[in-house]
Amino acid sequence: MTVSTAIARLNAADQDFARHLDHLLSWESVSDDAVNQRVLDIIKAVRERGDAALVEFTQRFDGVDAKSIDDLILGRERLELALTRITAPQREALEKAAKRVRVYHERQKQDSWQYTEADGTVLGQKVTPLDRAGLYVPGGKASYPSSVLMNAIPAKVAGVTEVVMVVPTPRGELNELVLAAACIAGVDRVFTVGGAQAVAALAYGTESVPKVDKIVGPGNIYVATAKRHVFGQVGIDMIAGPSEILVVCDGQTDPDWIAMDLFSQAEHDEDAQAILVSPDAEFLDRVAASIDKLLPTMERAEIIEKSINGRGALIQVRDMQQAIEVANRIAPEHLELSVADPQAWLGQIRHAGAIFMGRHTSEALGDYCAGPNHVLPTSGTARYSSPLGVYDFQKRSSIIFCSEQGASDLGQTASVLARGESLTAHARSAEYRILTEKGN
Repeated sequence: MTVSTAIARLNAADQDFARHLDHLLSWESVSDDAVNQRVLDIIKAVRERGDAALVEFTQRFDGVDAKSIDDLILGRERLELALTRITAPQREALEKAAKRVRVYHERQKQDSWQYTEADGTVLGQKVTPLDRAGLYVPGGKASYPSSVLMNAIPAKVAGVTEVVMVVPTPRGELNELVLAAACIAGVDRVFTVGGAQAVAALAYGTESVPKVDKIVGPGNIYVATAKRHVFGQVGIDMIAGPSEILVVCDGQTDPDWIAMDLFSQAEHDEDAQAILVSPDAEFLDRVAASIDKLLPTMERAEIIEKSINGRGALIQVRDMQQAIEVANRIAPEHLELSVADPQAWLGQIRHAGAIFMGRHTSEALGDYCAGPNHVLPTSGTARYSSPLGVYDFQKRSSIIFCSEQGASDLGQTASVLARGESLTAHARSAEYRILTEKGN
């Protein structure tokens, strides 16, 4: 197999740099009309025929010889069996990663709070976990047990009563690592269905699949399209684009390390994006040489090659200050600050899903076991959104308790504003509670 790279080289000093960068970053998560209509048809069928539709679609799309919905349900005992079937090192790694993810997310828990004003009025916020969350997990060979941990554990830490997992099993292929991860993470129920039909089942419920409050987890274009359509009926985490990494380097890190860090995202799929920014032109040349040297050694070399050639880039900047400016403009999913003193630059980073500090902190550690969540905003959405966390599985209710005097004082303000909006009933409702001079 012959592979070669022609990674784009950009220079921030060039007059048309902004245009070239925008073109490089452009990616649109759109479904064509055929995919969109197919998803709508699947959702309609699941809503109308429930379990029967799930069985039919699983037979058709996954090649599973299921006679009834019972053939698509895995009990807790099957998850526990998976723990015994994986190797001891695999179980140890899953348990260590799960513990670290749990400890990190425990710090995100929010408590309810209240405060009392001088007149006795009480204001506050009640934090309540969702009743039920749905976790979509890709199945077959493209299976990610780490995603099970990252999605299920925050839900459990938040206090979600029931976590329901759906995972396709193409041709009946069960991934023991995924099932073991589900067991360790505390998943309550598993259905071996996938695609748009699984999303529809979670969103609307069937005779066997319970309706959930929120659906999280990655999937293909059919899954993403289905999540778009059911949003509003249920909550969703995000519509994720291809994986991304941006490395900002001062030129002093081993170029082989940087090349492999870029590969770590490029190997996900052809649309993944890997970018290096540095003020050192010679270092960019050395990384380019490392890319060419190491690429033929990679198992997923063809995918990496297409990703690097299609969406990758080596960007030369004036200095580290400009490197940070470029990073903020890109707003990457993963940002590596591979520099001597990352802490000195951290305060200037405004847009990034996750920030990896220093030369020894590879993005791969965050994917598996560092602790923070690896479900991150992509395609520039780090400008306004955050990693998946405990807060995504909690909702907040406002608390208002007015004392007699408080209702009177606030009623006068509310009356003025309500009449200004010509909402007379609002005004009179508030005015009824305004105290007269006699106190009645």
